[in-house]
Amino acid sequence: MQEDFLHYLWKYKKIDLHRLKTVQGEVIVVKSIGQHNCDAGPDFFNAQLQIGEQLWAGNVEIHVKSADWFLHNHEKDKTYDNVILHVVWEHDTEVFRSDNNTIPTLQLKDYIQTNVLNNYKALFAKKNSWINCENDFTSIGDFLLNNWLERLYFERLERKALTIESLLETSKNDWEAVLFKLLSKNFGLKVNGEAFFSMANATDFSIVRKIQSNQQNLEALFFGQSGLLLDTIENGYHNILVKDYEFLRQKFKLENSKVLPLQFFRLRPSSFPTIRLSQLANLYHWHQNLFSKIIKSKTLNEFYKLFKVATSTYWQSHYTFQRESKPSIKTISKAFVDLLLINTIIPLKYCYAKQQGDPVDDEILKLISEIKYEQNRIVEAFQKLKPIATSALHSQALVQLKTEYCSKNRCLQCAIGNKLLNK
Repeated sequence: MQEDFLHYLWKYKKIDLHRLKTVQGEVIVVKSIGQHNCDAGPDFFNAQLQIGEQLWAGNVEIHVKSADWFLHNHEKDKTYDNVILHVVWEHDTEVFRSDNNTIPTLQLKDYIQTNVLNNYKALFAKKNSWINCENDFTSIGDFLLNNWLERLYFERLERKALTIESLLETSKNDWEAVLFKLLSKNFGLKVNGEAFFSMANATDFSIVRKIQSNQQNLEALFFGQSGLLLDTIENGYHNILVKDYEFLRQKFKLENSKVLPLQFFRLRPSSFPTIRLSQLANLYHWHQNLFSKIIKSKTLNEFYKLFKVATSTYWQSHYTFQRESKPSIKTISKAFVDLLLINTIIPLKYCYAKQQGDPVDDEILKLISEIKYEQNRIVEAFQKLKPIATSALHSQALVQLKTEYCSKNRCLQCAIGNKLLNK
């Protein structure tokens, strides 16, 4: 038995409210169950209960067993002196406030609806399942599921907004600088994301602003700060970048000792950090005030056009400095722009709109719903249970569902879990 389940029973009144009595035999009439408290202190604030002939206003504390009151030292905490009812699954001892007065106790197991208890036991009985409800997932209606996934998507956006707000604080509310850091991280993808992010953190964006009219200097800055110009290589372009970076390093007092090393191993050549850094440099070379352009852009095609940039000429025939390759124009793909939209651009637009007080939920929903859903292990596993994902909104929401609810056994806070408990 989980205490969260008892919270659920009380909060949603999944008990027989018409015949409640305390273990001392007094009739309980619930006027208001109170406000659920998820922080420290009593579990429900400002409840209104009639116990016997007395009308009470105060707090409700919930435990699996009555003795948990003493296990948590509540008898020594004056915060709990305003508890008017102790709700427990099993009553095994009397409990007292700090003034030694007995607190009325309700034993829930005497009043729970049988179907809710059976459904609860069935839901949490599958110890070896990928998710607790995998056998029942297909029974969930599309209307409930789609509404829950939309809510989960915005919940995930809110979490990403916290990261953006933290970056804004450290950059003195410079949205362009925050965009540069986030884009850099996403240009590095999973393998080099943290390394690219460390490069961006080590490179004041004011320097990018000052030199972005010169694509070669931008490339020298990004390559040099990322540690790609340290080796002695017999290559003309490499040597030019080395000289340019040395000039920039001295002029702007650059430091990169905390930049993480880059990885080439197990990457496709098109995702080599050399290619991604050159594309990033070209992006900032062609687009001054990139953040403003992103905020003004509304449609998927506008973003595809905005991010349609390639590498510099040198990288059209190279993937590394050491070897020449068959010439090809290495343009940022639409699939890569989709990833940038999912992980950086949409969260940034959402966060900016929040700060400005502008409602953009419909715009964001339209944009994310036009992007193809991501293919990863979590989404694929859900698709096998029920093919629900049709867009990136769904794939992002399913990741949120699995990581923040299923894996943490938070079925009682999940719309799917609630539906199954009440079937």
